[in-house]
Amino acid sequence: MNVVNMFDVSAVLPSDKETFERIAEGNGLVIERIVSSGQKTPEGEWYDQERDEWVVLLQGHATLSFQNGTELDVCAGDSLFIPAHQRHRVEHTSMEPPCIWIAVHARMKSC
Repeated sequence: MNVVNMFDVSAVLPSDKETFERIAEGNGLVIERIVSSGQKTPEGEWYDQERDEWVVLLQGHATLSFQNGTELDVCAGDSLFIPAHQRHRVEHTSMEPPCIWIAVHARMKSC
């Protein structure tokens, strides 16, 4: 067994890139920790994922936008279900504190 502290970002910060760390995977499921500190999706690019994504922001604040024109401010403790192929992008992530996300990618449905 391996104990991982989700708030310990000392190994990945400071960095000019987002860090994606796989925590677990199998049977079409991927769980990852994402650490962002000021990064955003490059202009004109959109995430268009094959699987649904459930994400929770543990720390920091961010702004997400969707191709349908919706924009969401996300704060620590907020979670969001993003269906597969719902095009979205990250417009802003806080630097202090850095954003710490947990993302679950799988074929699922929101409740």
